Amino acid sequence: MAVVVPTIMVETIEAFKEASERVAPFARRIHIDISDGEFAPTFLLEESQLYWPPEWEIDIHAMVARPSEHLAKLIELKPSLIIIHAEVDENVVVLLGRIKEAGIKAGLALLKTTVPATIKEAIQLADHIMIFSGELGKHGGIASMMQLEKVRLIKNINPQAEIGWDGGANAENAYTLTQGGVEVLNAGGSIADADNPAEVYQTLVKEINKHGVI
Repeated sequence: MAVVVPTIMVETIEAFKEASERVAPFARRIHIDISDGEFAPTFLLEESQLYWPPEWEIDIHAMVARPSEHLAKLIELKPSLIIIHAEVDENVVVLLGRIKEAGIKAGLALLKTTVPATIKEAIQLADHIMIFSGELGKHGGIASMMQLEKVRLIKNINPQAEIGWDGGANAENAYTLTQGGVEVLNAGGSIADADNPAEVYQTLVKEINKHGVI
């Protein structure tokens, strides 16, 4: 069953507190972005600044050039899932293994230009594969629906992997995305920029759970 996961992508502690308070009334699984300003062109909160209520299920998306320099602190936080990028200049298989050894689910994010067949070993090891359709470090992108083809390619390599989507998810495409095999719909700008984030969240939940009309 697909789920909607609000994204928190902020640069200051004050903004993190505000964003957390906005989603707390209606969401328990939360996606938090961190960035080093190198892999993605935005400096976001560092892992040492993160905190959350114990009842939250946290996915951390590490948009960092050298995940090896961040993993120790990320693992200490004990999130449910840590997502690193396939495109970093480090041994991704080793990094995923390190995450899994810590008892945390290991996630792999694929940029639009990354072909699943070229990173087969990493996909086989990962618990979660996130298809990244947006722009690194920015909210409000446009979903590239052509990326849905990757769902089939990924499942051919690792049928057990949970499939996530990041970038441009909204009420107009949520149903199509989940019908295409996306199981975790990360919603950034559509919720973060909304006057009534709870209403937008509920609309997305309704969209992904509706039945098609024959």
